[in-house]
Amino acid sequence: MRTRRSRLAIALRRLQLRWTRWSQPVFGPFRARWRRSLMVRTMTITGLVTGFMVLIAGVFILTSIGNDLYSSRKEQALQDSARATLAAQRHIDASDASDRGGLSLLSTTVRRMVQDTSSSQLMYLRRQPGQAAFPEAPPPTTTANMLIDTVTPELSEALVSEREPQHWQAVTFLGEDGSSSPGIIVGSTLEFPAGAGTYDLFIGYNLADTQSTLSFVQRTLLITAAAMMAFIGILVWIMSRIVFRPLRAAAAASRRLAAGESDARMPQQNDEDFDVLSEGFNDMADTLQARIQELDTLSEMQQRFVSDVSHELRTPLTTIRLASEVLQSTAGGLPAGQQRAVEVLGTQVERFEVLLGDLLEISRYDAGRVTLETESVNLVALATEVVDSLRTLSPGPIEVHALGGYAPIEVDPRRVRRIISNLVGNAIEHGEDQAIDITIDSNASAIALSVRDWGVGMTAAELEQVFDRFWRADPSRKRTLGGTGLGLAIAQEDAAVHGGILEAWSRPGVGTNFRLTLPRDEHITSFVSPLPLVPEGVEVEAGDPRPSGGWLRRPGRRIRKDKRR
Repeated sequence: MRTRRSRLAIALRRLQLRWTRWSQPVFGPFRARWRRSLMVRTMTITGLVTGFMVLIAGVFILTSIGNDLYSSRKEQALQDSARATLAAQRHIDASDASDRGGLSLLSTTVRRMVQDTSSSQLMYLRRQPGQAAFPEAPPPTTTANMLIDTVTPELSEALVSEREPQHWQAVTFLGEDGSSSPGIIVGSTLEFPAGAGTYDLFIGYNLADTQSTLSFVQRTLLITAAAMMAFIGILVWIMSRIVFRPLRAAAAASRRLAAGESDARMPQQNDEDFDVLSEGFNDMADTLQARIQELDTLSEMQQRFVSDVSHELRTPLTTIRLASEVLQSTAGGLPAGQQRAVEVLGTQVERFEVLLGDLLEISRYDAGRVTLETESVNLVALATEVVDSLRTLSPGPIEVHALGGYAPIEVDPRRVRRIISNLVGNAIEHGEDQAIDITIDSNASAIALSVRDWGVGMTAAELEQVFDRFWRADPSRKRTLGGTGLGLAIAQEDAAVHGGILEAWSRPGVGTNFRLTLPRDEHITSFVSPLPLVPEGVEVEAGDPRPSGGWLRRPGRRIRKDKRR
């Protein structure tokens, strides 16, 4: 039993997969359109309901017309047969034929009379089965051989056993050319004289003309139904366009607002309900525009303040740096404490200069005034150059694993060098004097670089803030490279301005992995990183990103690129 059930489940699963493969290309676009468009759903449901109603009405009308035509033709056939039968029986009753010749002449006369009296020329006359033999009885006669085949035993039995004057049956007549047509056979009895016995009279009525009339009605109804469905479809489409026009206007205005057109507004729709929507939407847009203008003004003031302060600090900082250099040149004759003070002064002046440079760079990003000076760069060579300059500052070894990425890409080398320097410097600061691995790889659409350390790591809450400005995971830690707290924030902006993405993974006690992914071409809008974000050999836990690296979309940046030749 279990084997049968498993086989049945496998067969049903295969059937489902086949149906999915076949139906996806056929119905996939319509299903997607159905899920996205309320107008399509409205038109489809209205068309299905209308089509069902037209179908029910058409079937009812055709059934009523067909039954009425059939009933009227049946009554006409019964009346016509009764009239012909009575005329033939009167003629038989008036005859005194007693021998074979007289009875045969009487049979021929009866056949002609039935043909002249009836509206049908299909007649079959035979002696009723089950009677005693009578040699003088006239033989069966017919005007069409097909009547002999259409007389069923049930109809013959009904004429013998039942005392009704007439019996009828619906039949199908087959012509000599193989064509078929519906018809009715009406059976009745005639009493011949001189002991000839009872004869069965069958008169056939061909209903081909009735069938053609019904076919004409069917074609007319079908054409009318198709025209109605087309008219209703056009009407529903027009009404849907009219009804959904305000919604489309609201959607268009919202898209324009989202695209940055602060003056986008929703027009009036000449409807009290939709006009209320338009007024509310426009009031909301006015409020948003006012708030955005206020925020833009504040942002410009803030950026101008940071830029002005940074520039104004350059002059006194230069003076202080010159004084510090003078003090350092004459520090040999000073006491040990004063020498240490002079050394600290020089270090802090250098850090202050780096901080001012980072603040100016951040202010350029905030103001959108970033210019890329791109050139063809080998990322492996660039990373090796940065690592060689920082190798002396790392207590542990720094290894570069180039799995790919040798093909040159168009980037700004200064900014990419700054990204790698920040990532490696961060690994040196928090790597707990252990080894640092730098891996480079590429695929058809992107090139990636990851920096992995085995240091203290970060929690999930700390990881969410790792790219925030001036944020430090542990402020009490000693700073080997004297960073400003803006390095990772600037690195993320440098990656985004190239259309790339800078991501981080970390776990306490396991270490941290930063991954930089850059598209090979500026026209590539989505790509897969060739390196995993979760390092190999680390067990994936809940909340970790996918180890294989999913599809990434490049962030939009309005920048100006200057390509070096």
